[in-house]
Amino acid sequence: MGTVKRVSQLRCWHKAGGGISFEGMPMSPKYLQDTEQPRSCERIDGSRICKGPRARKTIRPMASRKNFPRIALLSLLLATAAAAQTPHGGTSETNSQDSGRRSAGQIQTPNRPASPLFKGSQGKQKTEIHFDPATRTVTIKLLVQDPNGYFIPNLRRQNFAVYENGIQQQNTTIEVEHARASLGLLIEFGGQVPSMNRDLGEEVSIASQLLLDEVGHDDSLGIWKYSEAVQKLSEFSNDKEAFKTLFLGLGTPELSETNLYDAIIFALEQMRHVTGRKAILLISSGVDTFSKASYQDALKAVQESDTPIYALVLGRMLSEAADLRPHTGALGQIDWTKAEKTLEEICRMSGGRTYIPQDTLDFSPVYDDMLEHLKVRYVITYSSPSNVDLNSPRTVRVELIDPKTGGPVNIIDSSGKPIRAKVVVEDSYMPGLASVR
Repeated sequence: MGTVKRVSQLRCWHKAGGGISFEGMPMSPKYLQDTEQPRSCERIDGSRICKGPRARKTIRPMASRKNFPRIALLSLLLATAAAAQTPHGGTSETNSQDSGRRSAGQIQTPNRPASPLFKGSQGKQKTEIHFDPATRTVTIKLLVQDPNGYFIPNLRRQNFAVYENGIQQQNTTIEVEHARASLGLLIEFGGQVPSMNRDLGEEVSIASQLLLDEVGHDDSLGIWKYSEAVQKLSEFSNDKEAFKTLFLGLGTPELSETNLYDAIIFALEQMRHVTGRKAILLISSGVDTFSKASYQDALKAVQESDTPIYALVLGRMLSEAADLRPHTGALGQIDWTKAEKTLEEICRMSGGRTYIPQDTLDFSPVYDDMLEHLKVRYVITYSSPSNVDLNSPRTVRVELIDPKTGGPVNIIDSSGKPIRAKVVVEDSYMPGLASVR
C-alpha cells in the first residue's frame, strides 16, 4: 500500500514536487532569496552616512510585501468584528455549532478550475479489489471524483456506506492512499520535416524535464523514444539527476518515420511485467506515418492491457510554430484534429486521459492532474462474512451518505455550489481471483 498522508487543499490536492500551490503560485523556498548589500556607517558634518556590507536580508516576493499592510488591516477588522459579536471576546457557541454541522453533514472541495484539464471523455480506471482468505479482509481502492474528474478529498469513514451482497458492512475502515507509481515515458523523437523536428526536440526536452519536478521521490521512470523503431533510454529508476542529464542531451531528432502504433504496442508489452500502480505517459504529436500495426491493432492491445495511457499531445503547439514560418510544406497536409482524436480514443479505452497543452506553461498543471488521477485513492477495508465461497462472485456497492440523515452527502465546491460526486468502483469481485498471494 502506498503512503497515506494529508496534503494541501488548495488549487490541486496532489502536489508531489515540494512546496504548496496557492492560486497557481508556488510558494517554495526558491522564491525567497538571501542577498548581501554593502553597508558601513560614519558621521560626516553631523550626518550619518552608511556604506559597506550590511546585515543579511531576506527579500520576499513583491506581491507579499505589497499586500502585507492590507492583509494585516483586514485581519484586524475581522478579529474586531468577531469579538464584537461574541460576548467578552470568547468563542461563539453558535458559530461552533454551525461549524460542527458543516463538518458532519457537508463536504467542501478545494478551489479547482471550472472545467477539466483533459480533452474528451475519460476512461474508467480499473478498481483494485483484494481478498485475503486467511483473515477474510476485503480491500477496495477506488476513485471519488467531481463531474470534472477531480478527486474529492475530505470524506470521512462515516460518509461511506459499503454493501456486500446487499448487506451493509459495519466494520469498515477508510484511508487515503498516495501510491508509489511506475511511469513508462514514451516520447516521439523523429519525423519527416526538419523544422518540425527541431521544435519537437525542444518541446519534448522541456516537457520531460518538467515532469521530474512533479513525480514523487518514490516514483520510478522507465524511458523509451520512438521514430522508425523504439529505443530504450533508461530502465525503471528514480534517479532524477541522471534523467535530467538525459533529457538535456536529447538534441534534435533525425529525419525518419514516426511509427506511433508500433510504439504503443511495444510499450504496453513492456509494462505488462511492471507491478503496482503504473501508467504510460505518451508525449507525441499523434501522427503515425508507417507503422506495421494498424490503429485497430493498437486499440486491441490497449483493451487487453492493464496499463492506462496518459497522452500529452504536442500537435497543436507544433502546428502553431509551423504557422510562423513562410513555408510549411508537408506540415500543412497533416490532419491534426484526426491525430488528436486518435489519441483521445486510445487513452479513453485504456482508462487514462488526453491533454492538449497550449504552451509549456500548461505542462505542470497537466502532470499534477495526471498524477492525482493515477495515484490518489480512497482505500476501504472490511471483513467479509465467514461463509464466503471463494468461487462465487460477491456484489459490491459503495454509497456516499450524510451520517446524520442517512441521505446522500452534501458536497459543495469552493464557492458553495452543490456538486455531484461519482464513485468509481467495480460492482463485483470473485474472492478466489482477488486473493492476495
